[in-house]
Amino acid sequence: MTFMKTFWAALLACVVSGIILTLMSFLFLASMAAVFSEPPAVVKTNSVLKIDLTSRITDAPNSPLAFGLTGVTFNRTNTMLQVIAAIEKAAADNNIKGIYIDLTDAAPVNIANVEEIRKAILQFKQSGKFVVSYGDSYSQLGYYLSSVADVVLLNPVGDMDWRGMSMSVMFYKGLLDKLGVKPEIIRHGSFKSAVEPYMLTSMSPENRLQYTTLVESIWGAILEDVSSSRGIDQATLSGYASDLTIRSASDARDYGFVDALVYRDQAHWFIGELVKGASTEGTLSQLRAMGLETGKVEKKQRHEYVSLAEYISSGVSLGRRTSKNKIALIYAEGGIVDSGGDGDVVGRDVAAKLARARQDEKTKAVVLRVNSPGGSALASELIWREMELTRAVKPVIVSMGMYAASGGYYISCPADIILTDRTTLTGSIGVFGILFDISGAMKDKLGITVDIVRTNPSADLGSIYRGVTPVEREAIQQMIEEIYDTFVNHVADGRNMTWDEVDNIGGGRVWTGADALGIGLVDGIGGLRDALSLAADRGGIADDFRVWQVIEQPDPIAVLLQQLGGARAASIKEELGDMYMEYKAVKDMLDQETLQARMPYNFVIE
Repeated sequence: MTFMKTFWAALLACVVSGIILTLMSFLFLASMAAVFSEPPAVVKTNSVLKIDLTSRITDAPNSPLAFGLTGVTFNRTNTMLQVIAAIEKAAADNNIKGIYIDLTDAAPVNIANVEEIRKAILQFKQSGKFVVSYGDSYSQLGYYLSSVADVVLLNPVGDMDWRGMSMSVMFYKGLLDKLGVKPEIIRHGSFKSAVEPYMLTSMSPENRLQYTTLVESIWGAILEDVSSSRGIDQATLSGYASDLTIRSASDARDYGFVDALVYRDQAHWFIGELVKGASTEGTLSQLRAMGLETGKVEKKQRHEYVSLAEYISSGVSLGRRTSKNKIALIYAEGGIVDSGGDGDVVGRDVAAKLARARQDEKTKAVVLRVNSPGGSALASELIWREMELTRAVKPVIVSMGMYAASGGYYISCPADIILTDRTTLTGSIGVFGILFDISGAMKDKLGITVDIVRTNPSADLGSIYRGVTPVEREAIQQMIEEIYDTFVNHVADGRNMTWDEVDNIGGGRVWTGADALGIGLVDGIGGLRDALSLAADRGGIADDFRVWQVIEQPDPIAVLLQQLGGARAASIKEELGDMYMEYKAVKDMLDQETLQARMPYNFVIE
């Protein structure tokens, strides 16, 4: 009787769970269908493209489904390819009269993407159409983008951040000492500082040198562009940051950062006048003359705004959609791992995509978009090999995003041409391994001890319950040296350099894209659009091509299960807030069992 009760209870549980899973799947598919079946935006005459960046920008397309503490949400994302294509399309669209930049509610965006968007807007301006920016306030990154506008407007009681850039690194050695945890670190390269948080309490001289060089290079790129757009000398701009000169909206106006202090309704009136064909300078003079009065502002707005996300939904593409010639666009976004899930660059998966593009006869060139701080040395080698095989039969171009360092550079170096943004973090040619010995913490803090039997002295190598022996440390160091030697040889072959030349700029040191160009690690400064154009040129297909994004099309049920599995991570992210990046950096490093080629990317740029 007991058996039968248990049997029927188990059977009922299976049936109920099956019904629930089916219902959840149906709801998921229905929701996804609703999201993607929204009618495309209609772009009317006298429209203005509004760049607000409220939708998150990614390199690779991803699912808008997100799980968090408050439940399931749909967050529309746009890719860099879509954003660039939209701005390019707007330049030739007769219905679009200009661009309005308003970053008031912008989602977080990295500086390399901002640099590419800014460049796309600069190219848009060649069409002769206006670009106007308005802000209730401007962050440094927001102002960097907004400064490209013909006219920059600010709320009369708004503020502007202009104080220079900094990098901060969190160190854990003090915590490990208190816990009695001993890190076992083996590395090649004094600049390979990914392990420093576990062995030091502050930056080493080498790390301080490279971080100082990085922030100065990134800040220099910002100063150069702002100076060019606003006509203010770079030294003067830097001096304003050092003295905290810009302390109010009136300071921003008086020192030439903005053109007028107005309210949002006045900014809309100004844009409306430009849409009707009025001159920029003449209308700006009227705007300044009216002060903060409201009498001249039209009660009925005669132009319409179309958001960047809406304009993308109306249909954008780079190249000709119907062309038989293809440029394969493959994404390597995230940490490089041997196996993993969403948000990771799985070595064998990217290798398979490269092989697929290589074997496709209609694909005339390949662009690998790299936005990765590195990771597993083995996974990086798998991708490197397919890059070599692909380059042998068709052109391969690498486009670097925010990160293309360590393993990210490892997979980039075989390319025919490497393009980078000036603010990209790249290089970091080095290898390390890290183990932790928690035996002291367990014994002294918890009173727990572990005893082990072995067939051989190192049978339990890698165990967290003991340290490494001198013989084991020597063996691991030898493996690291061999991987480093392979890494340097790959770079030397790909970049036509000698081993010593690579070693001199290696040692784990991170470089910005601007500095990497000077030392031969990359071939030019350019974004994703430039990489695609160069691939078309190298592939002999000029403007007669379409972009083939080589991405997986997973089963909807698999997506649902994957997203459900990611609910815990999303909840942790919401709980930790700004600390999540620290948590993820540590977790990603410790999750990898192999030796790693990873840059010290758990820093904060402010």
